This record gives sequence, C-alpha cells and structure tokens, in this order.
Amino acid sequence: MERFAALVDALVYTRSRNGKLRLIADYLRTTPDPDRGWALAALTDGLDFPAVKGSTIRTLLMERVDPVLFALSRDYVGDTAETASLLWPGPDAAADPPTVAEAVDALARMTRLSALGNLATLLDRLDANGRFALLKLATGAMRVGISARLAKAAFAQAFGVSIDDVEEYWHGQTPPYRPLFGWAADGGPPPHAGDRPLFRPFMLAHPLEDAAADMAETFAEHWAAEWKWDGIRVQIVHAGGETRLYSRSGDDISGSFPEIVSAFALPGVLDGELLVHGSHQGGTEGGAASFNALQQRLGRKTVSKAMLADYPAFVRLYDLLIQDDEDLRALSWEQRRAMLEAFIPRLDPTRFDISPVIPATSLEDLAAIRERARDDAIEGVMLKRRDSPYVPGRRTGLWYKWKRDPLLVDCVLMYAQRGSGKRSSFYSDFTFGCWDGDPDQGADLLPVGKAYFGFTDEELKWLDSYVRRHTVNRFGPVRETDRSLVLEVAFDSVHASKRHKSGLAMRFPRISRIRTDKPAHEADRIETLRAMAKD
Repeated sequence: MERFAALVDALVYTRSRNGKLRLIADYLRTTPDPDRGWALAALTDGLDFPAVKGSTIRTLLMERVDPVLFALSRDYVGDTAETASLLWPGPDAAADPPTVAEAVDALARMTRLSALGNLATLLDRLDANGRFALLKLATGAMRVGISARLAKAAFAQAFGVSIDDVEEYWHGQTPPYRPLFGWAADGGPPPHAGDRPLFRPFMLAHPLEDAAADMAETFAEHWAAEWKWDGIRVQIVHAGGETRLYSRSGDDISGSFPEIVSAFALPGVLDGELLVHGSHQGGTEGGAASFNALQQRLGRKTVSKAMLADYPAFVRLYDLLIQDDEDLRALSWEQRRAMLEAFIPRLDPTRFDISPVIPATSLEDLAAIRERARDDAIEGVMLKRRDSPYVPGRRTGLWYKWKRDPLLVDCVLMYAQRGSGKRSSFYSDFTFGCWDGDPDQGADLLPVGKAYFGFTDEELKWLDSYVRRHTVNRFGPVRETDRSLVLEVAFDSVHASKRHKSGLAMRFPRISRIRTDKPAHEADRIETLRAMAKD
C-alpha cells in the first residue's frame, strides 16, 4: 500500500501528462500482481465499494476528533479524504500496512454495519499518505487527473505494446486484469473475450481548425461531411444472443434505454448518436429533439412507461464496425458507409435511422450550410476522409469536427465552491446569473448556470482571490459573493427547464472571459437568454 500511496501522492503534484505517464508506467512495471491490477482499476474508476461513503468517513472521524475541529479543517482543506487522513489519530509511521489487494478484499467484504469498525482498523495500519490513498480508493474519488485513456497509454508504455491493442483487449477484462498483464508483461496470448457483446473503442475527431487550410483544396475529392448531432455518442453491440448499449466512455447504459436494446438482434456493432424523437423540446416532427429532451432519460436505472412514451429514444447511425462475424474497421469510410446503407433496411425504423451525408461540394459551401445549423439538435458538422479506416482514438488527418460557434452572454458571479483534487484549495466552481428585469429598477439576479472550466491557471488564482475578498455570506461549503463581477459565459445552447428557477438550462457553459471592465448592472437579462432558448 505504501507504493500505491506514493504513486497517488506523486500524481496529485505532477502536472504534465508525460510525467503522469512515467509514474504510472513505472508503478505497473515494478509492482507484482495482483496489487498493480487493483491499483489500475482504482485509477480508472473500475472499483466500487457500496458500504463506504463520504458520510462513513465523516461519522468515523467525528467519533475520534472534535467535530468543530473537523468542520474547520474540512472547510480549509476542501477535501474530506485529505482532511481525515491528516486528522486521524493514528501512528506517525505505518507498522503493518496492508497490501492493495488486502485493502480491496477488506473493503469489498464490508457492510454498512461493519464499515465503521473495519475501516478504522485499516486506517490504524497506515500513515497519513496511506490513509489518503485508502480513502480515495474506498470512495472511488481518486481525482488525480487520470483518465481511462491516459491509464491505458501508461499501460502500453510500461510494457511496450500498442495502445490500439490495449484498447481492444481492455474491455471484457475484470480487475485485477491478470490475463491483460500476462499478455503485455509476460508475453502470453492476448486475452480472449469470447462471444460476448463487448465495447470497441470509438474513433474520434480533431477540431477542424487544425487542418482547415490544407483541406480546402482537396475537399471535393477526399472528404465527406455529415451532421454532428447533439445527443450522446453510443455503440450498440449484439453477440452471443445478447445486446448491449455503451456510452462513449464504455459504460453500459442498456438499462436506461431498453427500447433500443430490444430493437437490435442482428450480430454486429453499430456506431451512432442517441437522440429522442419528436417535435417537443426543439426538434422537428419525426426528427430529433434537443439535448434537453434526451437529458430527461440519462442516468435512470429504471424507466417508466410514461418516460418511454414521452421521450422515445432512437439511434442515428454513423458507422458499421462489425457485421455478422466480419470486422469492417479496416475498410475505408466509403466502403463502410455503403454497407451501412445496405444494412439499415434490416433495422426497426422507429429505433434506427442513418445520419445523412451533407451535399456540400466545397469547404465554403459547407461553411454556409453550417451557419444555418443551430436548430434540430445539430451541434455542428463532421468531416471524414473517404479512405479512412475506423481506428480507435484521434488520428491526425482522418476525421475532423467543426462545431457551431458558441453563444455568448454576460452574467454576474453569484456563488462559488471549492473544487476537488488539485483544485481542492481553490474556489473554482462558479454559479452565475442574469438580471430578471431592469437592475436599476430593483430587479434581482436569477442563477442560469454553473461552470468550472474555461479559465487559465492564472485566472483561477485571480478568481479564487476575488471570491475570498468579496464573500458576503456562507452556506456550508458555498460562498455567496457580492454582485459585482461580470463573467462572459460561452455555451452551446439554452433550453426551457422546469427544474431551474430561471426556467432555463444551459448546455456546456464555460467561462469565456472575466469582464472586469463591465459594471454588473450592464450584464444580460433573462429575456436575452429566453430569446436564444429552444422550447
């Protein structure tokens, strides 16, 4: 556990991607099974211990230290696990630290009733760094800047194998990944998934700005354009008599969309965009509704009959990866597209359709079409090289995305909350609002969104200092600021929402600029946002 704790500590303070890669690769190379497999699962959110929650840690700690001291310390530190690891009245040096495998086994066997006593026993065997790593592992909140993709890249770097192969073999394996390590580290055979409906890595796109100048002259001959729909990218797989629906991150979301799963029973793998039918919420009759409609369905473990009827889901298909037992990914986009067009008549038309190719003959022609693409759940356009195979990740020169220009609105900062992980000492989550009428006539601000990115590190420090100097009230971890700072907020779209006091919900809000030059009473009003909203 000491080496895992040292790794977690180092990752927290390492900013560069290459530095993180080296740390994880070194750990995986030099740590024996099964500890390295469990550590890898922890870093990629592959572990779940239902008996241990944040409330468990708070209850446990307040039995051993002054609750007031804990509350003050938590407010200062900004992270429950770090606060608990520092305040825990344990030994300065770990006398008998558990291995990662021992800790995982103990956490897995805990129940809600036994968690307090058993977790305390583990904490007593660890020093402060070990306690921090254990609590992060137990709650699944590592937050050390490691994505699943970066962890896979580190695995590939550790053992000198292809990241494409790692992506292909990863899914279907379970912690502590012994077959995966046996293949990569020991030269064994590749892990065999069998005839199961497994996720395949998505092919992704670069922003068009990276290649627009080079593409203009070759557009007509080498490129095809499709709409980029404003839903969620999904993959639907049928194998071995089972069907699964996966999100872009590889999460199984079959239970949330049973109508899609039941409608696909042909051996194969399809790539598409999950959308909701209907004219309500910003769509056209028979077409796709806005993302706000789809959002009513996301994250639900069970779906009522009313929800299925009011928000019927379908998949707008982009690509055909596997048909029957034939892997098509090495074929060109043009070949796969022709096979997809031939395949689509075999599918239920109420659950599947095909994303049309845009009839543009030049980049300038496409630009004009894109300018008119703010309706009907369209997020922008995709450009795909006609001879491109389907390969995992982002490959330069093959696929590009050209998103529509963001909408902008000037808002006033209202509330701030500390972040997590490396941002736990900074106020970095900002809630902002617009005026509900004329501020010079006494109108109030209504919250319209929350953002925690879009600013630089230097701007974050400035915003954190501003919040501390302009706090007028506190509500637990949240600080209310005086209504004086204007933030220019960029967002993709805004929708009517009954769940928000303002009646509006933004899609992908981010801080675009800090407007210290603009007085708060000149910020935008709710009516400006309503004019941009999709019903």
